[in-house]
Amino acid sequence: MLYSTLTPAAKRAHLRESLASGQLLRFPGAMNPLSARLIAEKGFEGVYVSGAVIAADLGLPDIGLTTLPEVATRAGQVARMTDLPTLVDADTGFGEVLNLARTVQTLEDAGLAGCHIEDQVNPKRCGHLDGKSVVDLATATQRITAAADARRDSAFLLMARTDVRALEGVRAAVERAKALVDAGADAIFPEAMRDLREFEAIASAVDVPVLANMTEFGKSELFTTSQLADAGVQIVIYPVTLLRLAMGAVEDGLDQIAAAGTQAELVERMQTRSRLYELVDYSGYEEFDATVYRGR
Repeated sequence: MLYSTLTPAAKRAHLRESLASGQLLRFPGAMNPLSARLIAEKGFEGVYVSGAVIAADLGLPDIGLTTLPEVATRAGQVARMTDLPTLVDADTGFGEVLNLARTVQTLEDAGLAGCHIEDQVNPKRCGHLDGKSVVDLATATQRITAAADARRDSAFLLMARTDVRALEGVRAAVERAKALVDAGADAIFPEAMRDLREFEAIASAVDVPVLANMTEFGKSELFTTSQLADAGVQIVIYPVTLLRLAMGAVEDGLDQIAAAGTQAELVERMQTRSRLYELVDYSGYEEFDATVYRGR
């Protein structure tokens, strides 16, 4: 009932323990707090909050228009609904050094288990689109150092994302990944890798966990968890999958209502009321309320 049964500190500690085990952790992207509940129920190891999904939910493109309060609020709403650790996309940190410090502490306060900060130039672009630009190495490492220095809970996972592969190739991505680890990154997110060999190159070059972004319609193939694990990847995210599935169904449903004048033919495709009530633990709230009213 209500929120997570675990504290943010406990979820961060659990994430660190899971990463230390060497197992591959799967983090589907939650499009809202309710979907985070479902991700946990289906046995996944973590929840991801995508900047692209937050932007799309606001009707905006993923070009750095969202703000820290918007991201922290939404990510916090997701994180508090599940016992799983939640990672959030912090874009470029919402500013420079002082802003990065505030970003990390705000996300800690919101209950997140970790975040990733990227090396793109503001305004950023979706990592799987052309036309990206990255900052120089000194600026990229400064961002990570600032975030690491500002962190109050050492278990908060600070991940560095680099988009340099699209501009300078995988060798440059390897070198930048090593520099970002030296600057304080606990994990590396190499964006838009083309094949498994590129993931292997990153994973073999650093001694921290590597994340694979399995987004649809992007530069990377949609590899299986077994393939990614064999390549040395420890975290895989599916950032926009649930939103795309849901919006595809929404669009089909609206077309059906417009054409038929009723949603009757759609009912069998819907989540039932009883299933929704089960997911939100409706009976738990009723029991709690009745118990309190009866004075126990």
